[in-house]
Amino acid sequence: MKIETDLKKIEKIARKNEDENWEFRSFLKGSHMEIDEMDFLVHRLFELVSKEIDCKMCANCCRTVSPGLDQEDIARLSQGLRMDTEGFKQQFLMKDEKNFSEEWIFNKKPCPFLKGNLCSHYELRPESCRSFPHLHKEEFVFRLLGVVNNYAVCPIVFNVYEQLKNELW
Repeated sequence: MKIETDLKKIEKIARKNEDENWEFRSFLKGSHMEIDEMDFLVHRLFELVSKEIDCKMCANCCRTVSPGLDQEDIARLSQGLRMDTEGFKQQFLMKDEKNFSEEWIFNKKPCPFLKGNLCSHYELRPESCRSFPHLHKEEFVFRLLGVVNNYAVCPIVFNVYEQLKNELW
């Protein structure tokens, strides 16, 4: 399996494959494959691909994605930074109006805690950051919108999705 890690190539391929990726998403949604069987396949590919990619060399998610923060994330970060919750929100966050959710997101990109390619508060990071790119989770087929959206962002997602196409389509 060839692993692509060059972000410029991934972005170029993502633009070229946009229609194909949406078609493949529809194919997966309509697939008669059992949910656990699909999860098993995705988890296997995720394990293989993620062994080959060092997220600390990339950190593109920290530069381009706006993770949702819930109240626990906000409490953990503000306490760890020795700030009161309201002060933390005012300095670093804004309501996620785009997704009509009750979550908060960082008020700028890249993440204000990104230093080089590393998180300066790694142990305090939001749950959404801890679980990114979310390919280890169950019920992959119900999270395909996020997968397609992260295809151009994360080399792991890109390579897993491409391998899924090779194996299933």
